[in-house]
Amino acid sequence: MEKVMVGMSGGVDSSAAAVLLQKQGHTVLGVTLQLCPQPQKEAAQDAAAVCQTLGIQHAVLDYRTAFEQTVIADFIGEYLAGRTPNPCILCNEKIKFGLLMTQAQKTGCTALATGHYAVTKKDAGGRTLLCRPEDRQKDQTYMLCRLNQEQLAFARFPLAALTKAEVRALAAEARLSVADRADSQDICFVPSGDYGAFIEARIGRQPSGSFLSPDGTVLGTHRGLIHYTVGQRKGLGIALGKPAYVLAKNAAENTVILGEESALFRTRVELKDTNYIPFDRCSSLLKVSAKLRYRQTEQPAVLHPTSETTAVLEFEQPQRAPSPGQTAVFYDGDVVLGGATIL
Repeated sequence: MEKVMVGMSGGVDSSAAAVLLQKQGHTVLGVTLQLCPQPQKEAAQDAAAVCQTLGIQHAVLDYRTAFEQTVIADFIGEYLAGRTPNPCILCNEKIKFGLLMTQAQKTGCTALATGHYAVTKKDAGGRTLLCRPEDRQKDQTYMLCRLNQEQLAFARFPLAALTKAEVRALAAEARLSVADRADSQDICFVPSGDYGAFIEARIGRQPSGSFLSPDGTVLGTHRGLIHYTVGQRKGLGIALGKPAYVLAKNAAENTVILGEESALFRTRVELKDTNYIPFDRCSSLLKVSAKLRYRQTEQPAVLHPTSETTAVLEFEQPQRAPSPGQTAVFYDGDVVLGGATIL
């Protein structure tokens, strides 16, 4: 049996993870992280109530400064550079399986568990693989694609073999108050979903610039690069007499390129900061299935490594709106081969 620290958000998934580990006979310690600028008192209170019901210890760790300096600073910087970041992936790598894993080790824990829907297992050579879970609708391996071997070996994902319905039933059986809680859909530090407003509240109003057509014709005035993402149609604030989509953003010139939806599709996607999981590096072509955003279905592609940290994905079919700053994740069946940032 292990001594396991469980990262508890106050939601049903992490609570059910604690229930399962306790049923398996492990010593369980529940920990809630304060990450957002405004303390999430309700989440901490709900997690504490779950721990009290289960009869396990609970602690709250204040990581707001580290989260601000690592995740939020990167989020703002990427938007200012005209890119679209994925802060949850960075948080998992640097905070939850970074700082919290270190804390778990200091307290004598032999594992860190979360409510993510994912699977880890050892291959014949002893490496820890990251694989997709039973419930494909809740597959969260995309968000874990940047974890390294030490982090994956220390991680435990108790919900791997369960569906969401089974998780809720488990929580209800344990008489947990969070059994029927709805899943969170938004970035935790921007619950409104208005990323532009969040950034401007931090660093001030951003300068307007020009909407351009692909040939450079000025079409109108935008209200700041941070308010737009590649592929966006709604909320542009411009009427051109036909549907217009954001094709690209140029931070150096403070321009947003608009055009027809057909111009958004690409078969070739360049990548940087590749992180491979079954192996340290890759130098040969790989046939993979890949996706360019969390909710997308994987599509057949060939991965062409171009250096130790860069690669190109060549899809069989054109993919809509690859967005610089977002994450591409590539698979071999159920096994996550790795992830990289879209360049």
